Amino acid sequence: MPATVELTPSLPGLSPVAGKPVVARFDGGRLSSDAGVLGLREIEKRLGIADRLAACLEDPRTPGRIVHGLAEIIRFRLLMIAAGYEDGNDADSLRRDPAFKLALDRLPDDAGLCSQSTISRLENLPDTRALLRMGRALVDFYCAGFRQVPKRIVLDIDDTFDAVHGEQQLRLFNGHYDEYGFQPIVVFDEHGRFVTAILRPARRPKGTEIRAHLRRIVRQIRANWPQVEILLRADSHYCCPEVLNWCRANRLDYVLGLAPTSTLRRHILDLEASTAARFAAGPGTAKVRRFKEFYDAAGSWSRTERIIARVEVGPQGPDTRFIVTSLRHGRGRWLYEKLYCARGQAENHIKSWKAHLCADRTSCHKATANQFRLFLHAGAYWLLWSMRALMPRRSRWRVAQFDSLRLRLIKLAARIVETRRQILVHLPTACPEQTVLRLLLERVPRLVT
Repeated sequence: MPATVELTPSLPGLSPVAGKPVVARFDGGRLSSDAGVLGLREIEKRLGIADRLAACLEDPRTPGRIVHGLAEIIRFRLLMIAAGYEDGNDADSLRRDPAFKLALDRLPDDAGLCSQSTISRLENLPDTRALLRMGRALVDFYCAGFRQVPKRIVLDIDDTFDAVHGEQQLRLFNGHYDEYGFQPIVVFDEHGRFVTAILRPARRPKGTEIRAHLRRIVRQIRANWPQVEILLRADSHYCCPEVLNWCRANRLDYVLGLAPTSTLRRHILDLEASTAARFAAGPGTAKVRRFKEFYDAAGSWSRTERIIARVEVGPQGPDTRFIVTSLRHGRGRWLYEKLYCARGQAENHIKSWKAHLCADRTSCHKATANQFRLFLHAGAYWLLWSMRALMPRRSRWRVAQFDSLRLRLIKLAARIVETRRQILVHLPTACPEQTVLRLLLERVPRLVT
């Protein structure tokens, strides 16, 4: 008999088990390590975010020669990012993955999905007008995610540093980080829903720039909800006269951090001294925290504002923080501890978007392409956020990080078999998350679209 030809070499270095050699080869056939993208497929079909983004683009290709539609390419890219493949080069391998084919409504034997070069051409396709349409579409998508018009929403606005290592447009050297990069502004609501992301140079935003971004965002929100009340939360470098004046003129409440000045500190010198004395008289371990409210104004402000000072003394010494708010109700302690400090959760949302979904992969030369990438990563964020929102309220899954969701619910091995009548997806019998996967797919129809 002729010798059997080994098409793929075995993996070296595996130790024997019970005296028997262990032989491992990449010859399993139609297998996938990302069967969980089938669940993400159902979520994306329900949300329709790929279709929304694709509708903002004009396709310059000859219609009769199009193999991969814009919505299909975007959908493939969103699923890739959510599954942990933030690099477009991975498309050259994943385009033949049977699970990704099924997620894109193709049979395992069908032609492959789009390649890396097709994705790169798509990323460089949008111009400024198309990106403005996408920004409006994302805000509309956010508003469509509510079952009924809310009485009030809270917007958390912040920026994050994004280091770059090339000659990208808009890159700028930032002395604080000692690197070249971008500093995009990102907006979430209080529940972690993604509103928008804006690519910009790595410098502190000026008041006029912040006001311009807020004007576009709020205008689009109120195009959907004319009477909604909006509360803006941000740290101290968003507290500038242009923002305060614009918020008052456009019915926006605000709770903003306020940088300490000698004028502000004069209001709390006595409180700091008495708080330090109270701490010194105590056991010396527990911090002492006290609050004071007063009205004052910076020289550039057009009017006095309600200011709340938080004075805290502990083993490391005194620490004083200030916030300014347009709200007339609520005690100072509640406004600071329960309302303002809750904006710290926005840091976790940025972490999910930037670290777990690699939204800082802004390595294109063109600024428009990098802005488009921010929107693509925002779409992937919506997929995983929606997956988490479908979980039971008091379960650990409701607060799981995106990388945990990916590891436990997306990175699933499967053998895919296509018969004449059906497609069989054989998942591991020992899969520890069987109950959660069933529950997730049962709840997908609950998503608001």
